[in-house]
Amino acid sequence: MNENKEIPTGWAVVKLGDLVVDPKRDLVDGPFGSNLKAGEYTDSGVPVFKIQNIKENQFLDKNINYITEEKAKSLLRHSFVSGDLIITKLGDPLGLCCKVPEKYKYGIIVADLMRLRPNNLAVYDQFLIYAINSKVVQDQFKAITKGTTRPRVNLTIVRDIELPLPPLPEQRRIVAKIEELFSRLDKGIESLKTARQQLKIYRQAVLKWAFEGKLTNKSVKEGELQKGWKWLKLGDISEMCLGKMLDKTKNKGDFQPYLRNISVRWGIFDLSYLEKMRFEEFENERYGLKKGDLVVCEGGEPGRCAIWKSNEPMYIQKALHRVRMNNGYDTTYIFYFIFYSALNGHLEKYFTGTTIKHLTGKELKKVTFAIPPTLEEQQDIVAEIESRLSVCDNIEETIEQSLRQAESLRQSILKKAFEGKLVPQDPSDEPASKLLERIKMERDKIAAGQPPVNRRSRNISKGIASKERYVNRKKEYEQRSQ
Repeated sequence: MNENKEIPTGWAVVKLGDLVVDPKRDLVDGPFGSNLKAGEYTDSGVPVFKIQNIKENQFLDKNINYITEEKAKSLLRHSFVSGDLIITKLGDPLGLCCKVPEKYKYGIIVADLMRLRPNNLAVYDQFLIYAINSKVVQDQFKAITKGTTRPRVNLTIVRDIELPLPPLPEQRRIVAKIEELFSRLDKGIESLKTARQQLKIYRQAVLKWAFEGKLTNKSVKEGELQKGWKWLKLGDISEMCLGKMLDKTKNKGDFQPYLRNISVRWGIFDLSYLEKMRFEEFENERYGLKKGDLVVCEGGEPGRCAIWKSNEPMYIQKALHRVRMNNGYDTTYIFYFIFYSALNGHLEKYFTGTTIKHLTGKELKKVTFAIPPTLEEQQDIVAEIESRLSVCDNIEETIEQSLRQAESLRQSILKKAFEGKLVPQDPSDEPASKLLERIKMERDKIAAGQPPVNRRSRNISKGIASKERYVNRKKEYEQRSQ
């Protein structure tokens, strides 16, 4: 943060370490990995928070691990109590912050997290959470980790991160206004997400109508087709093959680009990470793609497919099937039918394997389609599908744009908040400089061997002791009951 940037009267630019009484105890990270191993986790006991549990102003209460009371005692420095703040020190983005829920009275953090115990005489914890998750602090995290392959920060640097600090009453007014505006924003976002889900349902309905003949008045009724329609297997109306096995010691010929499973998305190809392998000239016809070929995934997400629409040379690896339709059959019609079959679960009956599913060439040939009698009718159905889906795409892009704008608005609200422009200042508020003096007094007390006033700092050992007494009483009761 730029210290020269003008801040409102009564505010102060502070470092994160200024907001705690004891920087070395009130802002700590988790234990080294060797001090807390996954093999020490138990089904019950003292909870352990991991990086997956911490999101922006949100604690994800799932997949919680535990350790024994004895192990937790050995990791006391890395403990938290309810109301503490937890910050991620690894990941992209890092520096995400949320509060420990009230239900978790005591626990331990892992190495990729930090626990912050701000002094509540100087800072309102929810204000600090919003500040840490705002662009003001997040930009500092990004600057610290710029150019690193695995972003991570250390405590010394984090203690020096700067943020603006208003008077305590103003902090509370700012939080109230943020939450009022965020509540309205969240309602709008929820409506947009509901609309996006409804589009997904509509897309499935469009495909269902298409293959029931409802888009062109050619319908399938109770398993029987309208006059001229047929049930046909893919193997009867196409020529197909599986791609070439990659074997660097045996492959011969010229190096050519080839598609892998990861290259095929629904309806499109991702050519970002193409690799090359050797293909001999006689293999061009078998493994090379022609414009209009359907490329189908054998594994990963079996059946996922797209149509190759380029004249550029391209080949396929063994993880993919190449399907080339016979004359009289529209490839796009077949693509949409496979997509529809994947959405409604019908395609799964052709999969082999238990835990890892595959769509073998033998089973792909068995996939059955309801097909109108002429190529023209197939193309008419495709045109109707794409006309409706195009409208869906346009609406979805508008929704996505609105969601992006909503996120920008969220950051704009936070920006105004930490520039002092979200709520009016009150000249009668005690200035932030006085709050910092109060923290200094607390530090002086610690130096003199006196207990600090900050409730959480004072009560953590007391809370742990209470938990131990509870456990001991429970054991005594169980022994007497035997």
